[in-house]
Amino acid sequence: MYIPKNMEIKSKSDIHAFIEQFSFGIVVSDDLTATHLPFLLKKDEGEYGTLYGHFASANSHYKTLSDQAALIIFNGPHAYISPTWYATAPAVPTWNYSAVHAYGVLTLTSDDETLSIINDTVTKYEPNLHNDTTTLSDEFKSKLLKGIVGFKVELSKLEGKHKLGQHRKVEDQQGVYHALNQSSRPDDQALASYMQQLTLGIGE
Repeated sequence: MYIPKNMEIKSKSDIHAFIEQFSFGIVVSDDLTATHLPFLLKKDEGEYGTLYGHFASANSHYKTLSDQAALIIFNGPHAYISPTWYATAPAVPTWNYSAVHAYGVLTLTSDDETLSIINDTVTKYEPNLHNDTTTLSDEFKSKLLKGIVGFKVELSKLEGKHKLGQHRKVEDQQGVYHALNQSSRPDDQALASYMQQLTLGIGE
């Protein structure tokens, strides 16, 4: 990924936080096959952390990826940026976004490990579901194992990028933030909220 120095997410903890917030990623193999999946991050497993997930067993992509290098792409909010939002002119249209690329070798997990992945996924997104044995019983989860293939990726490299206009003047950042925040488009509002979270482009 092309990352100018002033757009690099340098901190491993910041990249980990990004992955945890925007955990639906794309895993890509050397043959350029890609699968969209939710991921779980174990930050303390390995030097850069370890990602866990599962394929549908009908998806043959896992056979290509088993014990092979993989790239996992995570995307944050993104939106078109109009040059009319800047206080400074002339300017050109652009697209602002944040992204993380994570690299490592993918290995398949045992049934017990895959069941743990299912349980950890439920814990992250809907912990109360563990108490709903009618919807998700232990017997039903065991049956699910026949239809999925679990995996993990011990990460060997992380890259992160914020292209959010932080290199521009404060008044330009404020113009972008306010235009996005006042937009009726969900993508625009999501990007404004993320800029606010990072304290980028915030004006009173």
